[in-house]
Amino acid sequence: MFSAREIADLSQEFETRTPQEIIAWAVASFWPDVALSSSFQTQSLPLLHMASRIRADLPILFLDTGYHFWETLMFREELAQKWNLNVVDLYRDSRWDVFVRQRVRSLPMEDPNLCCFIHKVMPMQKAMQGVKAWISGIRRDQTFERAGAQILELQKDGLVKINPLLNWSRQDVQTYMKEHDLPKHPLFEKGYRSVGCAPCTVAVGMDDDDRAGRWAGRGKTECGLHTKLFEKNLTEARPDFVLQSALNGETK
Repeated sequence: MFSAREIADLSQEFETRTPQEIIAWAVASFWPDVALSSSFQTQSLPLLHMASRIRADLPILFLDTGYHFWETLMFREELAQKWNLNVVDLYRDSRWDVFVRQRVRSLPMEDPNLCCFIHKVMPMQKAMQGVKAWISGIRRDQTFERAGAQILELQKDGLVKINPLLNWSRQDVQTYMKEHDLPKHPLFEKGYRSVGCAPCTVAVGMDDDDRAGRWAGRGKTECGLHTKLFEKNLTEARPDFVLQSALNGETK
């Protein structure tokens, strides 16, 4: 639909547009082949709130890894009912069930990269095969990897990734939350300012970076959804091939 040049030009133009304008453009340009992903943590709420008011039936993709805090799952259900969200749960491929069940406690600790690849990257890759545009809530101020992201990013397979909040800061999120009286994740006040899977998330201090509690002490800052790893599509590969790739460091 859009050439690489057009995407690059629009991305530059959108640097001065509001997130609402970018979301509205995405819906108008790609509907019905567009979806938004959300982790339903506190910092995710502004994007969810905006999008639900622009297109109420926009698919909201949620990666149900099986490792979430109970509070996250309950918060997701509460918001889905309150805002009438069209939530679509994504799960790992059933081919991995035996492998994961045998290592359900040890996998997140022993190989968090492989765990993320199985439970997050591969299910999202599969979901993206059915859409043309993916709306994400990442911000440049969150991690080193995200600092170089663009508002519109054309993937190798033609998928357009759209990052409406890319230029927002932590303060922008807090301001929007206050202005619209949005609820906070139940664990937020307990120091969980960025919430992922329970085995890989800890509370942080007031002076720490929001994402300091994610994979703390393991030299990992991203699950792979927003890195070059997402381009390595092993969705249809056999589990033993993916495991060999993990041993070779290709899922990092």
